[in-house]
Amino acid sequence: MTQDAERKLILPSYRRDDVDAHPPLLSPGYRSTVSRAPQQPLTYLPQRLTEVTGPLLGEGRLGELDHDLTRQHDGEPLGQRIIVHGRVLDGDGRVVPHTLVEIWQANAAGRYRHAADTWPAPLDPNFTGVGRALTDADGRYRFVTVQPGAYPWRNHDNAWRPAHIHFSLFGRAFTQRLVTQMYFPGDPLFFQDPIFNSVRDERARQRMVARYDHAATRPEWALAYEFDIVLRGREATVFEDEDDDE
Repeated sequence: MTQDAERKLILPSYRRDDVDAHPPLLSPGYRSTVSRAPQQPLTYLPQRLTEVTGPLLGEGRLGELDHDLTRQHDGEPLGQRIIVHGRVLDGDGRVVPHTLVEIWQANAAGRYRHAADTWPAPLDPNFTGVGRALTDADGRYRFVTVQPGAYPWRNHDNAWRPAHIHFSLFGRAFTQRLVTQMYFPGDPLFFQDPIFNSVRDERARQRMVARYDHAATRPEWALAYEFDIVLRGREATVFEDEDDDE
């Protein structure tokens, strides 16, 4: 029996209690999870004072253009300009103010500015694809960026990832982190994406899809999408393992 076969026999016995709302740590359709999923039950490690009191995440640590990915370089990036905005809420519907929200994404051609991304799509010299912002007193955040493109990956035959933006949310320290992905409505690639479909509950999957917001769309300038992030409770946004960053 091969090592991979042994892993396949062991891993299905380990699962999250909330597997219907959140993706299982082992999702066979997403092949990378075979090597990433734990082989033993997780061990709880309590956070101690030094882990929950620093580093501080304040406004002084953000650059003026960190939230606007279209103005971080001398020239403008190519692609459809979009506004992505929303609120961060707790399980009781209360806003979460002054929390750090980070995003990263592919450019309009579907390519990341990363050494490991070598598929033949053009790099954009005016687009790095990363941004961050703090929520305001009402729990609201806002980014200006470009519509990311779909891109191929070698998970299965003719595999393409739907357009998406990665979101990372921090608490009051870097050890308090949640990661998710935001998708766009009506994407034709949803049907064959094992990451999106690893979330088995249909309502939970739809909470990862942004809503087109015509009221916030800027005439002759940018389309707008609204994406609220709920940290806990029945309406919680689906979060993923931090290693699943493809």
